[in-house]
Amino acid sequence: MTTESSSTKADILEKAISLFAASGYSAVSMRQIAKAVGITAASLYHHFPDKQTLYIKAIQQAFMSREFMLSEILAMDLPVREKLRLFVRRICEFIINDPDFSKLIHREVLDSQEDETRLRLLADQVFKNFAGAVMTLAGELAPDKDPHLTGISILSLVAYHFLLKPLRIFLPGARPAHNDLDTISDHITDLLLRAL
Repeated sequence: MTTESSSTKADILEKAISLFAASGYSAVSMRQIAKAVGITAASLYHHFPDKQTLYIKAIQQAFMSREFMLSEILAMDLPVREKLRLFVRRICEFIINDPDFSKLIHREVLDSQEDETRLRLLADQVFKNFAGAVMTLAGELAPDKDPHLTGISILSLVAYHFLLKPLRIFLPGARPAHNDLDTISDHITDLLLRAL
């Protein structure tokens, strides 16, 4: 693949991530992506044979560097509680610093509930290794608990805190500090450690 072709493919993925995050899989067409990139639809199909392939590649691209950094933390030779603290903080950083990534993941979970094929592809091709590492951490944290349920609870607690932010800031007792990275990650980690 030429440098120009690689550059075009990277540009396609970058624009696709942004469009899919803003509007969801169903609402974005290949023509819209081609137009955003400044290429023809035929050129887009030269790089990606169909929308589902492009979508999976876009999510892989959005998740790849983050997965590496998170997996690095999970592989560190540290006490399990410290791994959890670093892991939760890093996820919070990703969500705060990259709203497109956060929207993309949230939208995917909501939009594809009826599309089992796409969910299976995402589970196998994007999240499988990472989820396995989280389940391992969960098993180390709470050997007497189901690692799948514990791992999902860890991820959900972080994600849902941010998902509720537009409403949460107006609820009784809300304070500006509740949106601070350190406050959020410390609270979630402490809550998890006490519970486990």
